[in-house]
Amino acid sequence: MTIDLGLTHIALPVTDIDRSIQFYAVYAQMQVIHHRIDAETGVAVVWLCDRTRPFVIVLIQTSSVQSVLSPLAHLGVGCQSREIINALCDRAKQEGFLLQEPKDSGYPIGYWAFLRDPDGHTLELSYGQEIGLTVAQTP
Repeated sequence: MTIDLGLTHIALPVTDIDRSIQFYAVYAQMQVIHHRIDAETGVAVVWLCDRTRPFVIVLIQTSSVQSVLSPLAHLGVGCQSREIINALCDRAKQEGFLLQEPKDSGYPIGYWAFLRDPDGHTLELSYGQEIGLTVAQTP
């Protein structure tokens, strides 16, 4: 049996679970790894993962979303290049999800943009933040 340690998930309320699954599949390259209808509440619950580490976004179907992750409180996804961010932002603009155009803020922030998911939660796309390198170099 594997024991989970450290930060494993964040749970987000969503009003249309299928639309949210599609958003995170496109913009965060996440896929459903678990789906169920909660036995006690009858509520749909989905776990999304990008399979790069043991971390999931838990989507919980609800009739309304009272609190959202706003731009300062956001989920961050590292991308492989500026070009990928630009392409995703072009698509997000067409679909009405673009919140903040891509911007280069230099080291350590890098190149980034904000998207708004279907329920108003903010997703940051970034390139060049070097979080993994910083973690690896910190004793």
